[in-house]
Amino acid sequence: MTTIALTQPQAAAESRAVNATATRALPIYVYAVVFASFCICIGLIWDISWHMSIGRDGLFAPPHMVTYLGAVTSGLFSGYYVLRLTFAGKTAEKQQSIRFWGIFYGSLGALFCIWGAFTMITSAPFDDWWHNTFGLDVQILSPPHTVLLLGMITIQFGALVSVMALQNREASANTYSPKALATCFMLSSGFLLVMLFTIASEYLTRHDMHESFFYQVASGLFPLFLVAISKASTSKWGATRMAAVYMVMMAGLVWILPLFHAEPKLGPVYYHFTHYQPFHFPLLMIFPALAIDLINHRLINQSAIVKALALGITFTLVLLAVQWPFGDFLASTHAQNWFFGTTSWYFGADPNYEFRYTIAPWATDTGVVLVKGLAIAMLLGTLSSWLGLTWGRWMKSVKR
Repeated sequence: MTTIALTQPQAAAESRAVNATATRALPIYVYAVVFASFCICIGLIWDISWHMSIGRDGLFAPPHMVTYLGAVTSGLFSGYYVLRLTFAGKTAEKQQSIRFWGIFYGSLGALFCIWGAFTMITSAPFDDWWHNTFGLDVQILSPPHTVLLLGMITIQFGALVSVMALQNREASANTYSPKALATCFMLSSGFLLVMLFTIASEYLTRHDMHESFFYQVASGLFPLFLVAISKASTSKWGATRMAAVYMVMMAGLVWILPLFHAEPKLGPVYYHFTHYQPFHFPLLMIFPALAIDLINHRLINQSAIVKALALGITFTLVLLAVQWPFGDFLASTHAQNWFFGTTSWYFGADPNYEFRYTIAPWATDTGVVLVKGLAIAMLLGTLSSWLGLTWGRWMKSVKR
């Protein structure tokens, strides 16, 4: 009895110590780079809406400042982390990092964030010069925007890798809060999906949902990242959670931006309005993402080729099953409201365009054209899924 009385308080104290250690806050730079990734998404979508609604902008337009905030936050916090680790870090910390240029120590994610920040800041004067020389952009992927987007993606990938490295080390260390790690992983992956959709959005509009090229672009791009995240996540629903963040952010901006005043300031103006025109309503990505998670766990012991075939074909078919009829719905009068944002229109385009709210006859594939196009989409989805499985295995091995 005496022995039990003495050891119970000790066991309780040890348990409290373990729990305190397990719930320790993540390093501040991890929160900072995830926040930077968030700022980049907000700034980018806001900037597109700004161009649709106002037209005229400058180097220091509000959406640009939000984007630059992401770049500066990422660069400063990651740079501080590298310098602190190099000159004041403990030996154990340096052993968990990578050495570069023969002097500095840092995580792989921090290096990506620093490089991305430099790229974004460098692209700013380039973009300003481009506008002053050639006028407005007519597409998203102009040369300065391409440089800018590379920097953005590098920062967002760096944020994901930063969280991932801690997550992989935590499999045995149990130092940080699993809930905080899972949340940061979910957010950073979801923000990356927002960026990918935005880059390819010119081919993924509601007017394209009945064309096989829409499914070829989606199947060639999204499974690579959804499968990789599903493979690398500690959660059974990694891809589903990633898609959920994407959908919530995209839909939220469709609902929030039109609440604020905006009017065209650059002619010619064919469509007059007084509030921001929102960007696209999100794709129903959560359904193919859910299928990816289920297949990844059901076929866990199958070869990579079998899994890639199942993942690629399923992604295309599930996306087709939900997005094709959803395209019909978005083309109906039921979707012409603030919730789905289909009334959004560029001020320089004719608001009376015949196919503003509908899908043009030539934008609907049928028969052999559709079957052949979808077969190509499934092939692209299979290749993308195989690369995603390979990338996901690498992601699970990253610990620095």
